[in-house]
Amino acid sequence: MSIKRFLILTFAMLFLASCNTPEQQPSILVSLVADGVERTYSYNYPVTVEQFLADAEIELSELDRPSVPLFTQITDGMRVTIVRVREETYCERTVIAYSVQRIPDERQAPGAEFLGSSGQNGEREVCYRVRIEDGVRLEPQEINSTVVTEPQNEIVYFGPSQQLDPVAVNGTLAYVSNNNVWIMRGSSATKRPLTNTGDVDQRIFSLSPNGRQLIFARTVSTENGLDNELWYIPDTSLDSVTPIALLPTDLLYADWVPGSDNTISYSTAEGRDVAPGWRANNDLWLMRIEPDTGEPLDIREVVTESIRGLYDWWGTRFQWSPDGTKVACAQADGIGILDVETNECVLLITYATFGSGEYSWRSTLSWSPDGNLLLTTVHGAPVGNEPAVNSPAFHVATTDTFGDFQAAIVENAGIWSSPRYSPLITSPDSPYPAGYLAYLRARDWNNSINDRAEYDLIVADRDGSNARVVFPTPEQQGMTADGFAQDFVWSPDGTQIALIYQGNLWIVNVETGIAHQLTVDGAASKPAWAR
Repeated sequence: MSIKRFLILTFAMLFLASCNTPEQQPSILVSLVADGVERTYSYNYPVTVEQFLADAEIELSELDRPSVPLFTQITDGMRVTIVRVREETYCERTVIAYSVQRIPDERQAPGAEFLGSSGQNGEREVCYRVRIEDGVRLEPQEINSTVVTEPQNEIVYFGPSQQLDPVAVNGTLAYVSNNNVWIMRGSSATKRPLTNTGDVDQRIFSLSPNGRQLIFARTVSTENGLDNELWYIPDTSLDSVTPIALLPTDLLYADWVPGSDNTISYSTAEGRDVAPGWRANNDLWLMRIEPDTGEPLDIREVVTESIRGLYDWWGTRFQWSPDGTKVACAQADGIGILDVETNECVLLITYATFGSGEYSWRSTLSWSPDGNLLLTTVHGAPVGNEPAVNSPAFHVATTDTFGDFQAAIVENAGIWSSPRYSPLITSPDSPYPAGYLAYLRARDWNNSINDRAEYDLIVADRDGSNARVVFPTPEQQGMTADGFAQDFVWSPDGTQIALIYQGNLWIVNVETGIAHQLTVDGAASKPAWAR
């Protein structure tokens, strides 16, 4: 064989040998750290981390955290770490310390103190979630906090150190203080409490025309916004009185009926645990009671339960005429006279509603002493491009009971203006023979809707002319709706007005503007004045 032929055969054999030997892939080394052990694996071809963990028989819980996303392909030298994660939850109970509430009480001598009720700590349950990563506990995270038991404040009543000079009071002036009924007759020096239960509901508080009988509501429960009972004091002049529970409950309104002795009118509602806390029945009842015992002698439904206008769930406001023959009514969209035969409020003045899903404004109502005119607040027309329902304008207006005329006699007084006619003046020596009206006027009418908007008390002629500020002075803070400013009342002789200012009861002479503070406990509200 020639050398040439040998070389050709040798190269051919090497070529065939190379074709029959598999191709070797480079090795892929991957480290795995899990459960405190580190291992190294070798792959000849790439796979995902998820497949790699499955091959290594590593199961992951929902919380376990791999250092590399599962969809990633392994590469040579990769190190995959599995952090084992679990969670625990636990709850702890902690004490909620009670607070001490100090309340001024004019029943106490200056400097004296009286424990009204002992304080009780409450209890709160707080639940936490804690993550444990590879056996190491991390900082707990709060996930829920629930008050198991509300703390009960300790109530301490103390005698105010401030002393006031006695002031003459014409007739009987009743009011609420620290949710109790108080009364004074003839002089502020005679003021005294008639109840001590501390549960008077601010919704209903009314003296009879003779000043001897008083009805008020007591709060039964705070589970919803309307859970009250009607109570009665037969004779406010007695040194010791025992209030009597009357039949009606769940009341939006109650008042004495003028011209009908021992007769009360009232309207009811259904309490609810959603805002505003009730749904009005828009009914009207009359109840005549035995004056000494409060026993009902006659109960009559004047207006049946019904839907009554827009936003009727808030309730219709009622106001009897001075002679007790007519009933004025206020709804969301106007005021008028109640037609008891048709169950309708026949509107004399209409206006755009004002309110929201939880609140619906109702105007106040005041009859002229002769029963021919109604004085009220109306929602004015838009002042700009705002919708009518959002107008900030509110005017003092009057109308006759037949709807023959109506007039806005004070422009932009404010939503809480609450105008009121003075009572009929019978004394020939009175400086007000023609009678007057009083109302609140917002210092900033464009922002009068806020409960803390400031107002001045104005006295004017019945047509709104000759208006003058009688309280407070320009240097003082104005009266506010959340301070019961709108609950001012005329004295029986029409010479004074009782009002609430910064939590205290005041009276002001409407002729001289001289004002006297009658209380110092800062907890007064709902004045009612009768002869």
